[in-house]
Amino acid sequence: MGYITVIGAGSWGTTLAYLLSAKDFDISLWVYEESLAEEIKNTRINSLYLPDISLPENIRVTHRMDEAVAKARYVLNVVPSQHTRSIFKEAFSYMPAEAVIISAAKGIERGTLMTVSSVLKEISDHTVAVLSGPSFAKEVIKKMPTAVTLATEDKETGLLLQEVFNNNHFRVYTHDDMLGVEIGGALKNVMAIASGISDGLGLGHNARAALITRGLAEMRRLGSALGAKKETFSGLSGLGDLVLTCTGPLSRNYTLGTKLAQGMKLTDILSQTKTVAEGVATAESAYGLSKKYNIEMPIIEQVYQVLYKDKGPAAAVNDLMNRTLKAEFYG
Repeated sequence: MGYITVIGAGSWGTTLAYLLSAKDFDISLWVYEESLAEEIKNTRINSLYLPDISLPENIRVTHRMDEAVAKARYVLNVVPSQHTRSIFKEAFSYMPAEAVIISAAKGIERGTLMTVSSVLKEISDHTVAVLSGPSFAKEVIKKMPTAVTLATEDKETGLLLQEVFNNNHFRVYTHDDMLGVEIGGALKNVMAIASGISDGLGLGHNARAALITRGLAEMRRLGSALGAKKETFSGLSGLGDLVLTCTGPLSRNYTLGTKLAQGMKLTDILSQTKTVAEGVATAESAYGLSKKYNIEMPIIEQVYQVLYKDKGPAAAVNDLMNRTLKAEFYG
């Protein structure tokens, strides 16, 4: 049925390779760390990110980009959003012209303030799609029921990719709003940090429910200003992913927020964490977008202040609660 390459062997990239290996595909998994690539080849276990799972033999593991993508029909981007540009500049030099890129990275590039699919389209002519939604890797790999969104600009490509990824425990819906899907997937990570702070401070369920609801309003507000469809944010890549990451202890962004609330410094948290909390970089980018487009995003602003201006989490909550009163629905 074709060659599929997964670029990035973190927990989500490894999980997607594992998921696709059960279908009739030739799978390659590109690993950034050469030593880890050799270890996975020899042991069939990704000890750094998924130590409890043995990978099947039909997943070829490599550190060499030319080997990984030379025959690829579909290429999954599962590297951290801030590294997508540099890694795919190399990948595109070896990739067949007809290869389709599916981005499963969730973030907004620093500096350019671009979504990941926009970065990929800027540096190549390849068709690009986006895969997003509420999907903790540890649950997907255990074959627990999961539903996600596959967004493309071309309907036929979307229907084809829907069949590629869908199985009886991983349900895939199609959509045509790539921008909205990516904005939801990126900003929910920032909201998860805020939710972790709230829970870490012991503020209760009322506060968390309010934060999720108002966080969704901010996501929709920014997305609409950028040209996304409002209804996208009520879907799996918006509300669905937001609820998951704001309530689930498996979320690395939520966990980071709880540690901030407990008084840990961001630099110490990051130095002790092997996985990437995308919400840290995205908070800066989202704050930049709010200023660029003059959009009121108070939760994003307070998370940015905590992460980058050394503001105390309790002070951030106090400022959120004492903002000027207004109607719930406005603008």
